[in-house]
Amino acid sequence: MLCARTAGLNPPSPNAASSPAVTPASPSPAGAHDIGGWRQLALGPPALLVELWGRSLRFETTPEDLRAFTKNDEPVAIVLWHNRLFLSAEIVRRYRQGRPAYALVSASQDGAWLSAFFSLAGMRTVRGSSSRLGREAASALVEVLRAGLDIGITPDGPRGPCYDFKSGALVVARRTKTPLLLIGAEFESSWQLRSWDRFYLPKPFSRVRMRCQHVPATELSQRDKAAAAIAARLRAINPDAATSSPATAPKA
Repeated sequence: MLCARTAGLNPPSPNAASSPAVTPASPSPAGAHDIGGWRQLALGPPALLVELWGRSLRFETTPEDLRAFTKNDEPVAIVLWHNRLFLSAEIVRRYRQGRPAYALVSASQDGAWLSAFFSLAGMRTVRGSSSRLGREAASALVEVLRAGLDIGITPDGPRGPCYDFKSGALVVARRTKTPLLLIGAEFESSWQLRSWDRFYLPKPFSRVRMRCQHVPATELSQRDKAAAAIAARLRAINPDAATSSPATAPKA
């Protein structure tokens, strides 16, 4: 099988669009924790290390999947499992060239650290997730998409269970008629943390086989049917998720 390989290089993007002129500020709803001052400065060295680590990875993908990754003529909702989150900034840098991306991050104290870290990595955040701030976060994500920017969502986050698909990404995508970009990753060599999601840390300079499926907005019209189908497709392009025992139905 032919593969397109990238190792710290942006692949050509013939459909790439220039960044929208208007970029909304990173929403931070009332009650969301924030990190500032010396604590944010302290994240600088680790953020640089993670950036260099990400650039060292050797991404492999098929030409068909590469076209889906780099189709950049409209905003998308990027959907990946929580334990693949390490790859998110590198996916945006290599494949979504020129289009800013917002990640959905919890409003908790842990989310504040992650939000500050993402900021240093060149990504922006919407605070909220599935907590009591979820409705406000959903409205903020809608605003981002309507401004012509990408969003990123982990459907089993922020607390799992692992590979348990929650349909929040579909609610936002259906409301804005936005296509989904389902992300798959298979690691040649990695460490896994003892966290609820068994978080993956790919070893530096290792290969990562990347998969991508583009789901047009027209396939999202029937919410429950679409959620079940998309959950199955997302598991199928992530080999360990495909062999796990997920919940029998997607959850809102």
